[in-house]
Amino acid sequence: MRIVHLITRLIIGGAQENTILTCEGLQEIGHDVHLLTGPTTGPEGSLVDRARAGEYAYEEIPDMVRRVSPVHEVRALRALRRRFEQLRPDVVHTHSSKAGVLGRIAAHQAGVPCIVHTIHGMSFNRTQPWYVRTVYAMAERTCAKRCRTIVSVADAMTAQALAAGIGRPEQFETIRSGMVVDDFNPAAQDPAATRRQWGVDDDAVLVGTVARLFRNKGYEQLIKVIDAAVRCEPSLRFVWIGDGADRGRYEDELRRRGLRDHVVLTGLLPPAEMPRVLAAIDILAHTSQWEGLPRAVVQAMLMRKPAVSFAIDGAPEVVRPGETGELADLGDIEGFAAFLVELARDANRRAACGRAGRERCLAEFDHRTMVDCLDRLYRRLVRGEEGGR
Repeated sequence: MRIVHLITRLIIGGAQENTILTCEGLQEIGHDVHLLTGPTTGPEGSLVDRARAGEYAYEEIPDMVRRVSPVHEVRALRALRRRFEQLRPDVVHTHSSKAGVLGRIAAHQAGVPCIVHTIHGMSFNRTQPWYVRTVYAMAERTCAKRCRTIVSVADAMTAQALAAGIGRPEQFETIRSGMVVDDFNPAAQDPAATRRQWGVDDDAVLVGTVARLFRNKGYEQLIKVIDAAVRCEPSLRFVWIGDGADRGRYEDELRRRGLRDHVVLTGLLPPAEMPRVLAAIDILAHTSQWEGLPRAVVQAMLMRKPAVSFAIDGAPEVVRPGETGELADLGDIEGFAAFLVELARDANRRAACGRAGRERCLAEFDHRTMVDCLDRLYRRLVRGEEGGR
């Protein structure tokens, strides 16, 4: 089949890594795969070089910019429609908000027989003003009528979409966001060397966070959690893995609270570094304010690390309280801090949660399983069978 994937940007992020792995896997199976993106800009890093080095075709649509711009959006819609008419794909599969809207409309106009969209995280969410949520929800309802199947990376995404009147139940299919699980081998890493590089003592309990230093990723809440946790357990240290536009503001707040010496900031790291750095932590803290399925949690569990997360969106599908980690209610700073302290004081419990998490994630999040599920979905759609469950 000729399959086109479309995503707004190729920054270093979960949806982008998912899409790259999908394109690589489908090309390896033998499909003719094309990846179209808008310009990749911003401080979050880029996966463009990896895309260009792939065996599949990669091209950029200059007018498909992330910011809202009616002129660019009209141009991008025309460019996408022309490209789809030229390529005549069997399947167009869209990802992310801007590409999801423009791509589905353009593919429908171009007569593409099978249009698929993945919800990596809802385009409208609790962090936005009501009027923004309303506009995005209307757009998603309209575009759901122009695609055959909507793939959710978590069951929570399906439930939220249907509750908002988006799509029909039979349109949805959950396909977990895949990782190269073979790369996440705890035995292949030297955590002590990484901790020495960060200046973290061997007897410290190190809590890691993997996220862009940006609003809605939960650093405002995490700083309060750190403040509460270190008062109870001075052995706790923290490492923030990532970078972003709000780094300076967060560092200022850490200094204001006297916490700067408790936190190591690594800056932006490439995805290939995740096994090494996650091997060095003892617990993962995930405080994002909205999610699809938290890949950082899955990756930490693959490295046998327990996770503490807010109980939102797809997180409860990975973090099982008392089994693979703990869940705090959204905004419950004291409860989140208490879970970190409890795990910090119980090495046996951390080890047990880590083992259970790795076993669970090895079974559910292998990228080969994701690619195989998508391949079977596309084949069903091309044969004229209904997509979804």
